[in-house]
Amino acid sequence: MTLVRTKSTRMKIARRVFLQWALSGAALAPTLASAAADIFPSRPVHIIVGFPAGSGPDIVARILGQSLSQQLGQSVVVENRPGASSNLATADVAHAAPDGYTLLIVTTANTINSTLYQKLDFDFVRDITTIASIDSEPFVMEVTPAFPAKTLGEFIAYAKANPGKVTMASAGIGSAPHVYGVMFQMLAGIELAHVPYRGNPLPDLLSGQVQVFFSPIQSSLEYIRAGKLRALGATTKDRIAALPGVPAIAELVPGYEASGWLGVGAPAKTPPDIVAKLNQSIGKALNDPTVKARLATLGDTVATMSTADARAYVSALVEKWAKVIHAAKIKVE
Repeated sequence: MTLVRTKSTRMKIARRVFLQWALSGAALAPTLASAAADIFPSRPVHIIVGFPAGSGPDIVARILGQSLSQQLGQSVVVENRPGASSNLATADVAHAAPDGYTLLIVTTANTINSTLYQKLDFDFVRDITTIASIDSEPFVMEVTPAFPAKTLGEFIAYAKANPGKVTMASAGIGSAPHVYGVMFQMLAGIELAHVPYRGNPLPDLLSGQVQVFFSPIQSSLEYIRAGKLRALGATTKDRIAALPGVPAIAELVPGYEASGWLGVGAPAKTPPDIVAKLNQSIGKALNDPTVKARLATLGDTVATMSTADARAYVSALVEKWAKVIHAAKIKVE
């Protein structure tokens, strides 16, 4: 038997097919909209800095943020949350949503703090995942022009002849300048009197109230160039371009190396595809000649790495400073 479809029947079928298509499209629309909204980044990215405005990490974060914004096509907002040797900022990021929108400027302080502080509500190694490396930051061992020693060798000889009498300033117990100075004492076989500060000790160093300080190069480069401070040695493995006439401490103290380092971290469990995109975008931002030049004026050197290499580097730093802290029995009060 042949089925005969009337014009009315054909119209009913066509209308039913159209309604099914329309309904399926309506159901699909929210899914497509959601997928579009989930393309990272779809809103501003925040970079949290655990140090005050105008500090080295803050300056670097703002230089990076400007270029990174262009790479991501979204605003990059730098927020300063100083306190507790950057632990407050680190805790905020550790507890943030792992979606790539809250990042942390990771510093050497984080790798020191992971051993130094035992009663934090986060674990740096467990709760912060390293995304990328930014740059290496030289520190400089410096004294005033009035100090009796004019060279690093003379300083070591003077300190050995006057054990415990030369005062060494730091930004606090367990701070990078303190730990760098402790490792120097251990390897050089000398004893210095530690004078911890809550703030910046440079004013007291300049006035001669303390005698030596291991300072980030950004803070003291202009004082050195102006002759107000004398740089005895660079903490890096090799001499630094900003002060080519200043020896690396390792030239007289084999095995010494205490470079500062800055990187970018995020909450643990941040999706791998977001981590990969951020690493790639940060790398492109840092390879911008303008960014490189601006960092070079601070005495810093761009040090881009893959995510895997950056994570391995952080792990090595944690292990390195843990050995120094345990050997010197450094404890926070």
